[in-house]
Amino acid sequence: MTTPDHNPSSPTSPDAVRPATGYAGDVTPETAWAWVQRGHAVLVDVRSDAEREWVGGVPGATPVAWKQWPGMAMNAAFDAQMAAAVPAGGKVVLLCRSGVRSVSAAKRATELGLEAYNILEGFEGDADEAGHRGQKGGWRHRGLPWRQN
Repeated sequence: MTTPDHNPSSPTSPDAVRPATGYAGDVTPETAWAWVQRGHAVLVDVRSDAEREWVGGVPGATPVAWKQWPGMAMNAAFDAQMAAAVPAGGKVVLLCRSGVRSVSAAKRATELGLEAYNILEGFEGDADEAGHRGQKGGWRHRGLPWRQN
């Protein structure tokens, strides 16, 4: 009998992980959510506090900004906050706006000894032809849990 974790055609199978350099790999929002729901990974939102407040966030995600508004300065407490959020050697899936900053955060989390994955497309997805986000991929567009204040 094949389980969802071992079926290569399943979006949550290990084969769904796309190889990456410097961190464990890239996963779809659906795969990340499945892992979190099963207790296999911690979801960390690396967007700025302002982004989470204005745009919305994932219920239960741990906020650990990679960079902060204004000016997008590096979060000097990133390492300590990651250590508090994810057990040593644990698995973490990292979410940002579009899946770019979370790559940098995944590389740093890997250096900290975590099994770190970038969530493809991020929370808002890619910009469309008009420069608007939220219509081309992303956590929200895929119908995964989120809320806005």
